[in-house]
Amino acid sequence: MSSRIMKDGNMHKLILPLLASAALAIAVPALGQDAKPLAGQSITVLMPSPQGPNIASDFEAETGIHVDLQTLSWDDIRPKLVTALVAGTAPADVTEFDWSWTGQFSAAGWYMPLNDVIDADTVKDIGVAKIFTVDGKLLGIPYTNDFRVMLVNKKHFTDAGITEMPKTLDALVAAAKKIKEKGIVEYPIGLPVSATEGASTSWYLLTKAFGGELFDKDFNPLFTSPDSAGYKALAFELMLLKEGLVDPASTGLKDSQINESMFAQGITSIMISGEPGRLGQMNDPKQSKVAGQVEAILVPTASGETRSFGLPEALAIPNVSPNKEAAIAFVKWFTSKDFQKKNAVNGFLPTRTSALSELNESGKLNSGDALVAQSKTVEPLFPQGTPPWYPQFSSGVNTAINSAAKGQMSVDQAMEAIAAAAKQAMAQ
Repeated sequence: MSSRIMKDGNMHKLILPLLASAALAIAVPALGQDAKPLAGQSITVLMPSPQGPNIASDFEAETGIHVDLQTLSWDDIRPKLVTALVAGTAPADVTEFDWSWTGQFSAAGWYMPLNDVIDADTVKDIGVAKIFTVDGKLLGIPYTNDFRVMLVNKKHFTDAGITEMPKTLDALVAAAKKIKEKGIVEYPIGLPVSATEGASTSWYLLTKAFGGELFDKDFNPLFTSPDSAGYKALAFELMLLKEGLVDPASTGLKDSQINESMFAQGITSIMISGEPGRLGQMNDPKQSKVAGQVEAILVPTASGETRSFGLPEALAIPNVSPNKEAAIAFVKWFTSKDFQKKNAVNGFLPTRTSALSELNESGKLNSGDALVAQSKTVEPLFPQGTPPWYPQFSSGVNTAINSAAKGQMSVDQAMEAIAAAAKQAMAQ
């Protein structure tokens, strides 16, 4: 998942193309109909908690559409969606749609393609929309951005005499060794290698950093050869452990624990697979001992040319929704530039490049220059769309990484185990 971490606000242009019913035309004055053609309708919206407190009232004030906003913990949403959609009922008119569900939900045909109702400028502005596009069908509009950057404690770097942030992986290792040698921290690099999703996403990022991809266009594994990027990525992780740059206890820690119990406490200096949404928390004196010391930098790579991948969350409309026009209006409003800029104060990083840039220009974005620059490099993890078997594959990835980190597998054995897990997952 992601961590918890649009249009220009012209609602006339957004909503006027939606045809109001004849009954509604009679029920409201002409002026009201023009301004709020769907006034009086109601929709349900299902999203992860927490959400901003004024979403429903603000949307209703602007459109006349009533919203029943329902929230659940992120982990509870997918089972609710699947249960309802398998039964042919609508879990809500608008629902959460995570990047990792794209393959499964596309294959099931549960969601309405949005190509004909979302304009090309919006899709261009929201670059990560391609992650929700399968076989040319746009199934969700991303509303909160999550991609990988590197988070660093700039004070630790300064105290170690490091004046330039690393752009290459070699420079990153050299910086970490210097921080360790100076006694600033014992284990400078935060890297989850437990049997959890955080270990998977860190390996994916390092595979990108070594210049490669996980699979070819036919989903044949590209990581089993010693000269492949995925192989080099795991070898790199094991080297960091062997050199004492990563805490051996990380074999049993989730990424959230490393973020909150180590990085936010000043015990580590670098988060390899950093989450932009954590910048506010890390720089909040009430939640972090390193407030004012944390910044995002572009992901260092073997070549020095940064890369990243996205784990965004979107809004989507089930095919069985009985209120599609009002649902479309909500999706457009919630993903508009004006609302994304406003919603950023609630910890939701905009998916629109324009919104990110404007927030940065106004000085309202932590590490804004780095985030805007990194956002322009964000790629899908799977260019052909997230496959339905992703959850099983990811489990195979982090189980093998954990075994290798514990010394129970070699890199060769771990890569073969991941390839076997992929093959098994595809066969199911």
